[in-house]
Amino acid sequence: MKKWLICMLIIALSAAVIVPAVLAASQVQVIVDGQLVAFPDEPPYVDRKSNRTMVPARFVSEKLGAKMKWDGKSNQVTFSYKDKTIVLTIGQNHAQVNGKAVTFDTPAVIKNNRTMIPLRFISEIFQAQVEWNAKRNQAVVKTSKIPKGTWIWDSSIIEKDQDKILSFASDHDVTAIYLQINRDIAPKVYKDFVRSANEKQIKVEALAGRPEWGFKTNQDQIKKFIEWTLQYNASVGSKERFDGLHFDIEPYLLDEWKTNKKMVLENWIHNLRFIDDKTKGSGLKVTLDVPYWLNSVKVPNTDYSFSAWLLEKFDCLVIMDYRNHALGKNGIVENAIAMLREASILNKQVIVAVETAKNTESDRTSFYSKSVDFMEQELRTAHQKLSRYASYAGMAIHDYKSWVAMGGKAK
Repeated sequence: MKKWLICMLIIALSAAVIVPAVLAASQVQVIVDGQLVAFPDEPPYVDRKSNRTMVPARFVSEKLGAKMKWDGKSNQVTFSYKDKTIVLTIGQNHAQVNGKAVTFDTPAVIKNNRTMIPLRFISEIFQAQVEWNAKRNQAVVKTSKIPKGTWIWDSSIIEKDQDKILSFASDHDVTAIYLQINRDIAPKVYKDFVRSANEKQIKVEALAGRPEWGFKTNQDQIKKFIEWTLQYNASVGSKERFDGLHFDIEPYLLDEWKTNKKMVLENWIHNLRFIDDKTKGSGLKVTLDVPYWLNSVKVPNTDYSFSAWLLEKFDCLVIMDYRNHALGKNGIVENAIAMLREASILNKQVIVAVETAKNTESDRTSFYSKSVDFMEQELRTAHQKLSRYASYAGMAIHDYKSWVAMGGKAK
């Protein structure tokens, strides 16, 4: 009997030791827009009194895009985000948001020399949704940001306007810049721009292409572009490298597309195979700009969609979905669905692009004559509808200059 009691006591004591250890090992995870956030210094935790998830203040600047400033004398951390300024004081359960007091149930604290703040309060201030997944011990954050790309065709502006470009890009949630390569520009200019962009979590892709690149006779121009980019990347540091090659080849703009489409397609396919061959093993993402209707074009002598053929070979397609309305017939969403479905099956990415430059084709093609607020609302509507596709990777605005010119600085 005594032996049985001793055994039970040992088991009970073992359980008392093991359970806390298991609980301690089950750290809180934070997921932002589908991506697991790594916390190299101080991990997030759940405050026992308020049951609120606490995260390092730096998380807000790195993942939610705010600028952060710490004042050790006043024990205050200040966040600047678009038109908002948020000031939190350590130990206080309220903050100043544009000068107005906002109360919350958990004060900011210092833990292991790191400022920890309540995730829900900060996320709500930054117009993000926070949901708690108790089974997985996860805080799931969905921001209102739409990841965007934009084209810069005049690469000469990156030297004199670098700060202006990157400030605009950062303020407008741009995560990728497609920069046309001008080999007359000194590599140092590219190095400075790419490095500064990466510091703001903005990728830069080397951009080139013209309709004539659809013909075999111009393959040498494609080769020079690829070789220049590979040589440049090999000569610079990791933070100064282009993230990928971005091709804008539109042979359907040529007269030959109307008179001998099959011949143009065969030439185009030949050059695309050449690009695929020359970029294999380079580590560079390869992206192609294509019209939204390309899925209706078939690979010559087959019933196979040309857009699906492209998706098999390359990483990402940017659909030039040039419409200024999200919903309805011939709208942004409807025009993008076919290729998004193809890409989802093939586990590839699709970016949906809109136009801001003046366009005489139709009054429904560009946002040129619309307000910035109207465009943002249509993009949000399209983003919400398209996000259900696994292949959807955000929006792109064509192009940087016309976007700024239409008043892109104002929200």
